[in-house]
Amino acid sequence: MTKQIEVEVEGRLATVTFNQPEVMNAMDGVMMKDLADIVDQLKNNSSVHVVLFRGAGRAFSAGGNVKAMLDPNGPMKMEDVMVDLSRLALAMYSMPQITIASVHGAAAGLGCSIAIACDVVIAEESSKIAMNFIGIGLVPDGGGHFFLKERVGTARAKQLIWSGKVLDGKSAMQIGLVDEAVADGEAWNTAQQRAQVILHSPTASMIASKKILHAEGIAKLEQVLKLEGEAQLAMRLTTDHREGVQAFVGKRKPNFTGQ
Repeated sequence: MTKQIEVEVEGRLATVTFNQPEVMNAMDGVMMKDLADIVDQLKNNSSVHVVLFRGAGRAFSAGGNVKAMLDPNGPMKMEDVMVDLSRLALAMYSMPQITIASVHGAAAGLGCSIAIACDVVIAEESSKIAMNFIGIGLVPDGGGHFFLKERVGTARAKQLIWSGKVLDGKSAMQIGLVDEAVADGEAWNTAQQRAQVILHSPTASMIASKKILHAEGIAKLEQVLKLEGEAQLAMRLTTDHREGVQAFVGKRKPNFTGQ
């Protein structure tokens, strides 16, 4: 069986590849736990100074596996998922490495949260970047509220969350959601080049600045993750969430009622 996530460490550079291309790297509970474990391990690897995140196939990550949400007893038990996503978000924010996301295709929902949690986000012009949990009656998780607010501010974060608007790479760069928009097919090359520039820079100084800038955010992120966990468990019980998932799977427009 192919690993859902591949990790390659070459000298001071690590590459994490989401490897579920047949489902556009949509993540079930097992994959989310594996990713949290991997980031925790990399966080404690002092010989690694830069970590690249990428997706195999046509997308960075389409987010959580919506079909898996239909089974209440399946591998998407929300209580466990929220614990793992909290671990993941905190580990990514406090990593003593420079993190780079190479985005092509979809970076949606949880995929968006993971991408914008990185220190540097490089997206192709035709990327589809969206915090679109609203479409299935959920709230952003994986620290999505926190990372979105850090990048675009509270007012714009609300609009993006409430609308579920899909942005291409250029539009996302114009509002500061991503750091660089590149031609289609060039995100991975650009990310690798950026990694080499960083590796030939005083990385100890860069990582020290990251630690200083992120220090006061740790407690805020912990609070956001607690609130996200509580809200997500509540949203999973709503009629609108069940309707959103069924509509998604049935490829029809949902009929939300606010219940």
